[in-house]
Amino acid sequence: MKTDDFDYYLPLDLIAQTPLDKRSDSRLLCLNKDTGEIEESHFYNILDYLDKNSVLVLNNTKVVPARIIGEKEITKAKIELLILKDLGDNLYECLAKPQKRLKVGTKVFFKDGLLVAEIKSILDEGIVHAKFIYDGIFYEVLDKVGEVPLPPYIHEKLKNKDRYQTVYSKIEGSSAAPTAGLHFTKELLEKVKESGIEVIEVTLNIGLGTFRPVVVDDVEKHDMHSEKYHVSEYAAERLNLAKKQGKKIIALGTTSLRTLEANITKNGCFKAEEDETKIFIYPGYEFKAVDELITNFHLPKSTLVMLVSALAGKENIMNAYKYAVDNKFRFFSFGDAMYIHTNHKK
Repeated sequence: MKTDDFDYYLPLDLIAQTPLDKRSDSRLLCLNKDTGEIEESHFYNILDYLDKNSVLVLNNTKVVPARIIGEKEITKAKIELLILKDLGDNLYECLAKPQKRLKVGTKVFFKDGLLVAEIKSILDEGIVHAKFIYDGIFYEVLDKVGEVPLPPYIHEKLKNKDRYQTVYSKIEGSSAAPTAGLHFTKELLEKVKESGIEVIEVTLNIGLGTFRPVVVDDVEKHDMHSEKYHVSEYAAERLNLAKKQGKKIIALGTTSLRTLEANITKNGCFKAEEDETKIFIYPGYEFKAVDELITNFHLPKSTLVMLVSALAGKENIMNAYKYAVDNKFRFFSFGDAMYIHTNHKK
C-alpha cells in the first residue's frame, strides 16, 4: 500500500485560517460508508443524523500553552521549545529550535527565570528531553510563560485562544486540539444529551506527531508517534454496557477513535486503564470498538486520511474529499466537519 494512494488535490485557499464566529455554523458532509452516498448540511443539524440508539465518545483533553521561547543562560541566544510529552518527574519531551545550539546541561530561562529548562538528553529530529525547574503548579506557570501552539498550516494569529479548545476540555496535556470537537457549542452538546444519546468521555493527550507527514513510500513502514490515553472505570463500564445493548459507538474525532480501538480487548471488552498507544489504522484494519465517526477533513497523504479510508473505504473517502473541494468546504483544524455513518437522515 503506497502513501501516494492517499493524496488528493487541495487548493491552498480552502485551508481554514480562522474559526467561524459560531462553532456550530460549520458545514457538515455526511458520508454513508456502506453506499458512498453524500449529503450536505450544517453542524447545528447534527442531531438530524445521529442514531438515537448510540453513544457519543469524546476526548476531553485540553491544549496547554506548550510553545515557550526563552534565552540560553550565558549567550542569551533565543531558544524555542515545544513541549510534547510528560515523561514524569518534571522531565518533558520537547521539540527544540534550533537544536544545534543546545548541549546536555544547557539551561534555558523563560520569563526571567519563572521557568527554567535544563537539557538532559538530545535525540534525533530536533527532540530533546528537558527537566523543568519552577515554583508552584507547572500548568499555571506555563499559562504565564507560553502560548498555545497552532498547527503549521495556520498562519493567522488566533484572536481568542479559547477557540482552539473544545467547550468540554478538562484534562491538561495536549499540544494540539481534538479538532472535530471544536464544532460543538455547550448548547448543542446539551441537546445531544437531552435527545437520549449518552456522552462518554475518554482522554488522549495529543502530540504534534499528529501533523507529521508520512515520508515513507510504503504505508506499513511508517513509524507512528506514541500518545498517552486514559479510560476511566466509569467510561469502560458504560461502553461495555452500550456494546451489550447493541448500541452504536460514535467517536467524536480520530483521537477518540484511536483511544477506543487501542483500549478494547480481543474479546471485545473495554477496560479501565492508563497507557500509551502507537496504534496506526489504515485500510485493512478491522474495527472492534467504533461504528461511526465525526471528524474534520485531513491533510493529503496523512495517517488520518488513511484512518478514515479504513473506516469508510478509500474510494468513498476520495470521492467525498473531491466533493468537498469542488464545493469549497473549509479544510483542517478550523474547517468543516464530516460524519461517516451507516444510516440515512432520520
